[in-house]
Amino acid sequence: MLDVFTGDGSYLQYVLSSPLVLVGLIFQLWMGIDAVRRREWLWAFFILFFSVFSALLYFFMVYRAAGGSGLATRGFELPGAHSRRRIKELQAQIHHLDKPHHHQQLGDIYFQQGKLDLAEKHYRASLERDPADRDARAHLGQCLLRKKKPAEARPLLEAVVQEDPKHDYGHTRMALAETYSAEGHTDAAIQVWERVLENYSYSRARVQLAELYLAKGEKEKAREQLREVIDTDAYAPAFDRKRNRVWVKRAKRLVRSAG
Repeated sequence: MLDVFTGDGSYLQYVLSSPLVLVGLIFQLWMGIDAVRRREWLWAFFILFFSVFSALLYFFMVYRAAGGSGLATRGFELPGAHSRRRIKELQAQIHHLDKPHHHQQLGDIYFQQGKLDLAEKHYRASLERDPADRDARAHLGQCLLRKKKPAEARPLLEAVVQEDPKHDYGHTRMALAETYSAEGHTDAAIQVWERVLENYSYSRARVQLAELYLAKGEKEKAREQLREVIDTDAYAPAFDRKRNRVWVKRAKRLVRSAG
């Protein structure tokens, strides 16, 4: 790939005149950007600075195994942080101890990375060892929802919300609202979103509630929620603005369509 930027420009001219090479270069760049987003630094180095074959290997070994783009979970974070070192620690603990909470924690990391197949695998392994674990059931439900399996997610999420309405600081309840929306149960979803906002002020909740209001023609209710998201963002700390960026952009777009 570096050859594009060296020499007398003949290679660049060749790339631009050859559709097949151009497609390969675009694919290589796409996989490189994805690797950076996933913090797969070694993969990113080989993809961006070597041949398209590195990009192909990454596509089959990482991208496709993760269930596609990590954008699937952007804006739907679970509480907690992750790192390559922590993954290694948990893998070692699973190998030696095989405790349910180790599987659940590793599932959370993979969920945040957008590696949904791996996340589901470890959530299910956790539940095989402790079927009553509330976090594992809720997080498996969220994972299945992101994998577009709302019918499988709903009973898991409903049970946890019934046991603890504020589980995971309201994140489980928000996932349940999203599940109802995915299944076309608009009124049920609205009721859950409204209950969430009785205790929290998540942009994720306000924007999706506003979308449902708009679908029902309740524009003033929608504008009220969207204005709250936009006004709050102007005074939010930097870390909060970064986390809510996807929802603020969505709110601004919806405000224009709401008139």
